[in-house]
Amino acid sequence: MTEKIDVFRDIDDGAIRLARTLLRTARHAVIATLDPASGDPIATRVGLSTDHDGAPIILVSALAAHTPALLADPRCSLLIGEPAKGDPLASPRMTISARAREIARNTPEHTRIEWRYRSHLPKSKLYASLGDFRFFRLDPKNARLNGGFGRAYQLDAPEWLSLNPANEELAAAERGAVEHMNKDHSEAIALYARFYAQAEDGNWRMTGIDADGFNLADGDNVLRVFFREPLTSAKDMHMTLVHMAGEARTALES
Repeated sequence: MTEKIDVFRDIDDGAIRLARTLLRTARHAVIATLDPASGDPIATRVGLSTDHDGAPIILVSALAAHTPALLADPRCSLLIGEPAKGDPLASPRMTISARAREIARNTPEHTRIEWRYRSHLPKSKLYASLGDFRFFRLDPKNARLNGGFGRAYQLDAPEWLSLNPANEELAAAERGAVEHMNKDHSEAIALYARFYAQAEDGNWRMTGIDADGFNLADGDNVLRVFFREPLTSAKDMHMTLVHMAGEARTALES
């Protein structure tokens, strides 16, 4: 009898950081659903954002085949990861098993998710408000992370989601904080990009903040900056951003 070989590595901080980076920076993914008539799998590309805890959020048209599929059977799988130059199988990617839940319109949850989605994917403003489009939250069950050859991990959702007690408070403060940073503190945002993400100068804008970090974008380029410690409150958000700007300025000037 052939001995079964465990191909998965032990989960470490690097794997968790990679999983969260892939998910938070992705603007699209491939979703697989089950056809309600035949039961056959259907795979297609969808736009992607995240909720505050890191759960994937998609926006789909009622005319798309995967929408009635999700309504009939919420089981789905999501593939995330942008192939780099060279062998695409050497690029990190993650497959998430999830259950889809439609976000009801005219609710605080819908308002919050719509703002985060449109901020992360600015081009979605062309269709996000159309009546036949609807948001789904994909509640994750587990994920398989492949960081490249020989770097495979199996993760349960609680191991990589940001299940922070301050999520609700941070969600309420996020939009005002992001809009304030983009309007009045573009210099600080440029410092974040240069120092923490080692990025070139550009027209960087903040697109979202959560307990673990924040996203910056310049056109099609998306960066993820992590906090040294998870945020504990909206006040902590403000103080942390101020501290990081000062730290980056001092380091770059020296």
